[in-house]
Amino acid sequence: MTAQSTGLAGRYASALYDLADAEKALDAVAEDLSALSLMIDGSDDLNRLLRSPVISRDEQEKALLAIIDKAGMNKLTRNFAGVIAQNRRLFALQNMIDAYQAILASHRGETTAEVVSAKALTDAQLTALNDALKQAVGTNVSVDAKVDPGLLGGLIVKVGSLMVDSSLNTKLQQLRLAMKGVG
Repeated sequence: MTAQSTGLAGRYASALYDLADAEKALDAVAEDLSALSLMIDGSDDLNRLLRSPVISRDEQEKALLAIIDKAGMNKLTRNFAGVIAQNRRLFALQNMIDAYQAILASHRGETTAEVVSAKALTDAQLTALNDALKQAVGTNVSVDAKVDPGLLGGLIVKVGSLMVDSSLNTKLQQLRLAMKGVG
């Protein structure tokens, strides 16, 4: 067993990590899982498929494996998805992906930073952010970038238990609260 293997998602992620390590496919599986995570985030239909108790496990497995095959993902990623579908654990797939990424980062001596922005960051912005975080944290930082248009602008950066919220939405809320205190 690897580190960080607590809970359902952690146990599955740990098993996948061990298999990927044995097959020398850590990076290929990580790329597949990142792509799958983006698909889940971007599709309400896929979310419903993964979370619906009404859809049979065979139908869930068939649909998910068709998506994975169409995307040309690794055999190990495909087999993993099949196992979690047959075990009725697809509702935890996103947590398993996050746990796998965390285990991989930990073994590489990296820290993962969750970054939420109002719109997708460019490659140059991601590189600059990665460099700044590396300097601030003191270790290699893997950036997990997500988009939330509700932020209006700015960033929310979370590294471990530290969170820096410089989003325009939060600043406007703080200004509203300050204005209420004045009157």
